[in-house]
Amino acid sequence: MSELRGRVIAVTGAGAGIGLGILWAARLAGATAYGLDRTPEGLEAIRSAGGHPIRADVRDTAALEAAVEHVATDAGRLDGLVNNAGVTLTAPFLDAEVAMWDRLWETNQRSVLVGCRAAARIMVRDGRRGALVNIASVHAAASDRGYEGYAATKAAIVAMTRAMSWSLGHHGIRANSLSPGLTLTDEVARVAATPENAERFAGWHADGRTATVEEIAQLAVFLLSDASAALTGTDLIADHGTLARLCDLKA
Repeated sequence: MSELRGRVIAVTGAGAGIGLGILWAARLAGATAYGLDRTPEGLEAIRSAGGHPIRADVRDTAALEAAVEHVATDAGRLDGLVNNAGVTLTAPFLDAEVAMWDRLWETNQRSVLVGCRAAARIMVRDGRRGALVNIASVHAAASDRGYEGYAATKAAIVAMTRAMSWSLGHHGIRANSLSPGLTLTDEVARVAATPENAERFAGWHADGRTATVEEIAQLAVFLLSDASAALTGTDLIADHGTLARLCDLKA
């Protein structure tokens, strides 16, 4: 069983979806959980889940660094960071605008670098072993038309995390990425509510099941915990077999 009792965990993009699920699961595992989000609604959701809300836009480097430092100062320690904040922006490749790619880079990729560096600096300074978990996507390994910018940021997360594992391993800090496939967030669940879409989504998965937020959250807690002590530099794919299917899957 993954155990986080007595540990302090921070989660970015924790106001909804997978991020909120991870915050909730970390609390159930015994952690003190801090959630970063940029919206009033997200901050209230974090508070309602028993987390400590911190307002921060991960695209603002200084604000993100300050938020991570605040966690360590407020709680007296920092044991883990989950970089979950991200956006899914797509467009036909020939029509895609650089502004969209820049936003993807700032939100999905640069914020992971900045967040991990900020957390790792605190852990090294305090002489504390820790764990970094970066949420990537199956799009890092197999994608589709229009996802060029998004897929690039998710593939970068996987590659960056591998490098971090070597930069930080001798400090006792583990770094892993977690790549969900389609996951039943509230938004996806609404789309999946029709019989047609439910059947279509089932066909994308080897076992006919779409991952739940709770399933992904439990895997994040596992990567934060000592139960995964042997793992660093690893990408954990959680897609109910989508990538194992060697055919063209259409959205």
